[in-house]
Amino acid sequence: MATVETVQTIGAMPMAARQWAIIAGASDLELHRMDSDDEVFAISGPKHMMARSGTGSSPTMMVKVKWDSNEHRRCIVACMVRGAYVMESDRTKRRLGTRRARSPAWWESFGFRLRDVLDCDCDCVFCRNRFKFGAQRWSIYGAILEHVPAAAAGEFRRHPSAPRYIVAFRGTMSPSHRGDTHANVELLLNRQHACSRFFDARRKVGELLDSIVYYDYDYGRSTAAAIWLAGHSLGASIALDVGRNMMTERRRNLPTFLFNPPQVSVAPLLNALRVPDVARRFLFRISYTVKAKLGAVTALRPLERKMEELFETLAPWAPELYVHERDIICRGFIDYFEQRQNMLVGGSSSHVALHGTKLSLRDMLLFLHAENKEGNQVQPHLLPSARLWKTSVQGHRHGLQQWLEPDWILNLSPRLYSYPGA
Repeated sequence: MATVETVQTIGAMPMAARQWAIIAGASDLELHRMDSDDEVFAISGPKHMMARSGTGSSPTMMVKVKWDSNEHRRCIVACMVRGAYVMESDRTKRRLGTRRARSPAWWESFGFRLRDVLDCDCDCVFCRNRFKFGAQRWSIYGAILEHVPAAAAGEFRRHPSAPRYIVAFRGTMSPSHRGDTHANVELLLNRQHACSRFFDARRKVGELLDSIVYYDYDYGRSTAAAIWLAGHSLGASIALDVGRNMMTERRRNLPTFLFNPPQVSVAPLLNALRVPDVARRFLFRISYTVKAKLGAVTALRPLERKMEELFETLAPWAPELYVHERDIICRGFIDYFEQRQNMLVGGSSSHVALHGTKLSLRDMLLFLHAENKEGNQVQPHLLPSARLWKTSVQGHRHGLQQWLEPDWILNLSPRLYSYPGA
């Protein structure tokens, strides 16, 4: 199928987007630099997707979109997530809802409009105490963005490869942001399923699914393909949690884009100790063998059966994982899939790999001490299938900005890891 190119003219957009997306001389650039440049789309957006049209002191910025391109899809959803970051910044700096707001340009430049703001109250101890000491009350952690074809750009129907909605979740703003810190602690303790931010995200996406028709008659696609999930860092964990929930509770396979998703594992320690690859493979083989043996123990068989059912349900869902090889926060996902694959192709080790990949020593310990053995414990670090996009580009290894670069700079090496039987 021929690649269809959509051209979005920033100059034809609403005032909120035009104000920060049109470069109109030195005075405007000075105004842009009064605050952080990385919040301005025209300065920090994906340059390889932009083109200048016209001459004079006020050229029009054009954004070219190829929905059939993996590179463009990655950059677009990364911009949506960046917009969620900037929207929270707009709120804290009192720009939200004014002509000075910088967040709209991050989605309006691609023909999206804001359908809903995702926000919730912080449930940390400081915000729940009686006197609200140091409380931040509430914050914006994401956005639901609706794709609206632009008639001015010659679009009258959605492109077959374009989503109807993108649900974007931001990551941690700063260590001083108590709501983010609390959510990170809950994630570290594997208690994120009960965290108010994760719960609110599942509820909002569920409501979005309920609000649209279960079949897209324009293109013969299911609703799942019409909604994309995306997030960075902590936001990637939220998107991962929501995507898993939609599969297990509704059997809806939502395309999911995870940038630098956190994974709690020993991989960073092994890297810090400079453990050789041979020793690393040996350690993972021992770990998988121990977990497979423990899974056969009578007390742990219910957990093993539960995880087997969960993996069979999640197997068709393959989220897109964008990871940096030297990012200690998401390095665990690289080792998880690569070491599992090494054992699966090992013949005699495949049985051990299939059993060990569904279990973790931490989850076994928590299960043995849990009062409710049938409770809804989740294992966000255990995935049956995923497509891994690795890069080793220099720069901020855990930053979102790197994912706005073209493929030739990132030198991405993708690989699909499918769970047997998926």
